[in-house]
Amino acid sequence: MVAQLTDEQRKAALAGLSDWEYDGKRDAISRSFKFADFTEAFAFMTRVALHAEKADHHPEWFNVYSRVDITLTTHDAGDSGGLSQRDIDLAQIIESFV
Repeated sequence: MVAQLTDEQRKAALAGLSDWEYDGKRDAISRSFKFADFTEAFAFMTRVALHAEKADHHPEWFNVYSRVDITLTTHDAGDSGGLSQRDIDLAQIIESFV
């Protein structure tokens, strides 16, 4: 099992991810990305997918044409899933791709 972030850890981590929105019901973070076209959106998704596979930590995402919505949460964190350091690390990597 992966450790779920404490309230203090979560607050500190989210301070560095100002474009991400916190969902308290799911204990998850999400962000929408807009690209020039589908090709750019798909290239971005491919970069994220390759990194996620190496890290064995996969995002929930949705894509329509040039928009990509990503949600990060760790399903085996805590009792019923929640935000973990793995989500923060992946969000930071994703930020470096845009």
